[in-house]
Formats: sequence, structure tokens, C-alpha cells
Amino acid sequence: MTLVNRMMELAGQWAAESDNTVSITQPLAWLRRTSSYIAINRMIGLAIPFTRRNGFWLEALSPGYVRASIALRGNRNHFGSLYAGAFFLVAEIPGGVMTLFDLGPEYIPILKEMTLKYHQPARSDVTVEFSISASQLAALREEADRTGKAAFTLEGQLVDAAGEHVATSVAQYRIRKQGTAPVPTGSG
Repeated sequence: MTLVNRMMELAGQWAAESDNTVSITQPLAWLRRTSSYIAINRMIGLAIPFTRRNGFWLEALSPGYVRASIALRGNRNHFGSLYAGAFFLVAEIPGGVMTLFDLGPEYIPILKEMTLKYHQPARSDVTVEFSISASQLAALREEADRTGKAAFTLEGQLVDAAGEHVATSVAQYRIRKQGTAPVPTGSG
């Protein structure tokens, strides 16, 4: 396992084991949670520099769950609301992050298709949450181990700072297991 993969694994474990509601009144627990998310976001930014430039931030991570946000600052469109590409970024990256932390670095996520339905302009930062059950994760791993690939869908509700539902995303992912040749399953 490479050093970067091991660092990601440890940071993910710390984040998953951390209480996301802990405050500075519990300094060691707060430091552990905060430092794990700083490390994860820095590694995401190194892997995909576009995320750092656009204010993407992974806020919460636990088995089968991820929450991320994107800043309005630097991502405004021509009429002052969140730019469509920023919506896409915050809705797409978490699927890969979830795959990496829940299945491991030997499973490579690939976005196959994504749709966004805009409900209203977002004039603040936007947050999205995704979850997948333990049984779904186990089935993905089993299929990828058996065939070299597996597919899954994540649907998210993107909300603004006031909690208003501003967009819906539906992302179709495929994972490929490194070191295996995919077995034909009938569709690409």
C-alpha cells in the first residue's frame, strides 16, 4: 500500500470515528476531528486541484455516508447565484470519496453519467449528503471482486444555507477493481 493510500485510510478512519458535533470545549476530540478533515480535504485537493480552487469541502465522512459543501465565493455566475459547474463539482466528488473510503484504494470510481435538476438559484454555499447501505457496499465489493466492475447510483438533494432544496443530482458510477480484467456482463 502506498504511503498516500495509507494516509488516506488513517485520515478516513479518524474522521469516521470522530463525533461531528464535538466542539472546542473538548479540545483533543475537536483537534482529532478537525485535523482528519483538513488532511482529507488537502489530499482531495492534491488529487483534483480544481476542488481546492473552487471551495469544495468534505464536511463529514462515516461508513456509507458523506456530506460535502461548495462555497458561493468564487463560484458566482453572471446573475450572482451559484454557477452550474460548482453544483456539478459538489455533487460528483463525494461518490469517489465514498468509494475510496468505504471500499479501499484498489477500487477505482468512474462517473458514467450525471444529471442535475435545478429547482431555484442558490445565493449561498451549497451542501449535499449521500448515503449507501452496508449491504449495498458489500454487494458492490462482491460484484467488483467477481467481475472486475460494479455499478451504483447516488442521488442527492443540494441545499442552500437556509436549508432550501435548490437542486437534485443523480450520478451513475462504476467502480473497477485494480488488477482485474472486467468480465463482460452484457452492457458497458
